[in-house]
Amino acid sequence: MTEGPKNKVAYFYDMDVSRFHYGPGHPMKPHRLALTHTLVLHYGLHNKLQMFKPYRATRHDMCRFHSEEYINFLQRVTPMNLTGFTKNLQVFNVGDDCPVFPGLYDFCSMYTGASLQAATMLNNKKCDIAINWSGGLHHAKKYEASGFCYVNDIVIAILELLKYHSRVLYLDIDVHHGDGVQEAFYLTDRVMTVSFHKYGNYFFPGTGDMYELGVESGRYYSINVPLKDGINDHTYHQLFKPIMQAVMESYQPTCVVMQCGADSLGCDRLGCFNLTIDGHGECVRFMKGFGVPLMFLGGGGYTVRNVARCWTHETSIIVNQDISDELPYNEYFEYFGPDYTLRPDTSRGIENQNTKQYLDQLKQMILDNLKMIDHAPSVQMQEVPPDLLSFDNYEEFSDPEVRETQEQVLQHVAPANEFYDGDKDNDKESDVSI
Repeated sequence: MTEGPKNKVAYFYDMDVSRFHYGPGHPMKPHRLALTHTLVLHYGLHNKLQMFKPYRATRHDMCRFHSEEYINFLQRVTPMNLTGFTKNLQVFNVGDDCPVFPGLYDFCSMYTGASLQAATMLNNKKCDIAINWSGGLHHAKKYEASGFCYVNDIVIAILELLKYHSRVLYLDIDVHHGDGVQEAFYLTDRVMTVSFHKYGNYFFPGTGDMYELGVESGRYYSINVPLKDGINDHTYHQLFKPIMQAVMESYQPTCVVMQCGADSLGCDRLGCFNLTIDGHGECVRFMKGFGVPLMFLGGGGYTVRNVARCWTHETSIIVNQDISDELPYNEYFEYFGPDYTLRPDTSRGIENQNTKQYLDQLKQMILDNLKMIDHAPSVQMQEVPPDLLSFDNYEEFSDPEVRETQEQVLQHVAPANEFYDGDKDNDKESDVSI
């Protein structure tokens, strides 16, 4: 890997966030964050990171986007008092796919606080790049949960960035459309949203058609790249690179927020693409090359061992450090069998249904629409509101190499049917996800 310019990289991780559990058989596993962090440590990547135990978002922080009624509900509901909230569960879309589990509000507070702290540090030039793999929950709406997402940390972080940045680009490479973020900024040119995702055949969330362009001041500032099953690295980058090059040249964002959902990898439990670890990471490398402040967030990803590999690889790209394909021995080594490598074979024989004709037409339409925008729209900046966070409260890891105890590791050990093998998994599946 060629050594690029030195960037100050802030990395946010709270060990507690990986200990929450959506419930038996649920595809969303916060435990994937512990696996990712363990690999980051064992590869020595922490030596090139500023590591922070994140701020925890308050009710006030979450209500910057969400309704007070909804956040009050999340704060009060528990598995023990569900019967008293029957009507609210329906209204706020909380139930099977977005279950109530112990510590739900605390979970939201942790991943949202990390994204909010990342935004504040970027605003104040305390870092050039910020990483929060626990964030990226892009489906949550103002009044309701959706697709395993409860609080939309991305929207809250972007609202904070807009205090200092006239134009923010949001880029989403999750296999699912970033509908919650698009909806939040559909009327404005201050935020451009770009989403590469599977579309069609009733695939969740059912939005993200190429004709969803934004309205009023936001017309042409929503860009959707609807893809079909089986897209591979080569065909993905035939679209991704020219489109993102044109976006950066036309819109000239002063900050980029990138959601790196790992369910666009091949062999994901709920995905249908054929991207490799390297192909996914190339998107991160490409965007890093523009040299603008960046926030990298997690998102979807349901074959847990591959999520950890993907985000570890992308952390290495962000800090310009080559790492071995042979995984270092670690507390969760058994998760990565039978090959124990960073780049497993993620192909599964899904035919690439994205024809050259379809991709060419899609690319041309998107590039034509980009020509319709006012180049780099300007905004008259008012007096900057105060930051939500004080830097005096930022807690840097006193020991960045801290690892989980053996007792904590054993608490995570999952039954055999929790080790996912893509299509071989016999566990209960859900048709929605982030």
